[in-house]
Amino acid sequence: MTEGKRQRTILVIEDDKDVLKMMVKHLELENYKVITAEDGLQGLKLLESETYDLVITDIVMPYVSGVGVVTASKQNRPQIPVIAITGYGKEPEAAALEKNADLVLSKPVKMGILKEHVRDLLTKKEKRP
Repeated sequence: MTEGKRQRTILVIEDDKDVLKMMVKHLELENYKVITAEDGLQGLKLLESETYDLVITDIVMPYVSGVGVVTASKQNRPQIPVIAITGYGKEPEAAALEKNADLVLSKPVKMGILKEHVRDLLTKKEKRP
């Protein structure tokens, strides 16, 4: 790790265990600390108890949807960038954007593109006053 730079912590909320595992692997290779939740309710509890540099959430999940996660995250900690991911087309995408998700990506997400967006959002966050 570069001297003087702290490790960024990312919360990934995804109910598909294979997708979750793949995202964790790729993000950890970029030297991010990754915390995971397998549904929106678990994700919200983690959001209340810890501070994260970025949140990645699936939109369609059991208990609490990704739109609910985006809403709660933006209400409580608007400075944390949120990436929402959906495999269900334009309706969930529009709902997430309406709740101020910073970015919505469609599944299947290419890991190179996801990592690029994560880097960009974290850089923008650091530059904010």
